[in-house]
Amino acid sequence: MTAPISNGPTTHGYTTMRDATERPDTEEEEQDFLTPPARRKKRSLAARRAALRPWTMGIGLTVLVAVAAVGAYTLAASISSWNDRPSTAARPTVQSAPMPSASSEPAMSGGYAIGPNGVLVRPAEYAVDTYTKPELPEEAKENTERGAEGAAEHYLALLVYAWNTGDTQPFADMSSPTSKFASDYIADITKQYTNGWTYGLESNITHVLRVEPIEANGIDVPEGSILVKFRIESSDGVSCTMTKLDTASTSYESTLTFIMTWTDNGWVETQGRVIGDNEG
Repeated sequence: MTAPISNGPTTHGYTTMRDATERPDTEEEEQDFLTPPARRKKRSLAARRAALRPWTMGIGLTVLVAVAAVGAYTLAASISSWNDRPSTAARPTVQSAPMPSASSEPAMSGGYAIGPNGVLVRPAEYAVDTYTKPELPEEAKENTERGAEGAAEHYLALLVYAWNTGDTQPFADMSSPTSKFASDYIADITKQYTNGWTYGLESNITHVLRVEPIEANGIDVPEGSILVKFRIESSDGVSCTMTKLDTASTSYESTLTFIMTWTDNGWVETQGRVIGDNEG
């Protein structure tokens, strides 16, 4: 009995048949074609593994390079961060030397402190509030010659108070609006206290020379006026203008004359004049 034609080797008692169209064209393909399927499968698997090995190694190398790059970046960042942080050990604390403070001692001139406004500071023992405003005596409230005399004495006391305190209002309140004597003194006192002060000024009546009614003239002597004339002794005390200090060393005498006029139930000064003994 004729055996069937076999197209390939027999494996495990079976004959594997191949179509003529599957014949290889090259010698390498011929060898592969003639290789049994089981061995060809193993060779194919090994070939695939061999083909995959370079790709796998490439991936491994890529991963290693990436890991190395990340590690190098992290290390560099750590080093940079470490360098950016100040080190108390490497950088000793430098403390600036304290600036010299301005002296708390005030500037002085002639034994007086100079205030922030450039004016000598008035001594506390001669402060304005150490002077008491004179009170009008009861007798000066009478419409009599003695009342006019008492009012004139009080008016002089208000003038002295104004010089020592700068408060001219009580003096102005007892003056006629037309009195040049009053307006001149108020202007002088105001000017003095603009950039200075005065204390220790005194003026005392030593003699009463005249107290008598004076006839009205319809011009500068109103009805109900009485002339009062005093001899006074005065001292100008201590006066300051900015940093200039004037201290009176002697007293002087003068003749002081007032015309006191009864009006609105009180005495007011309508005219005044002072003449020093050294004046002609």
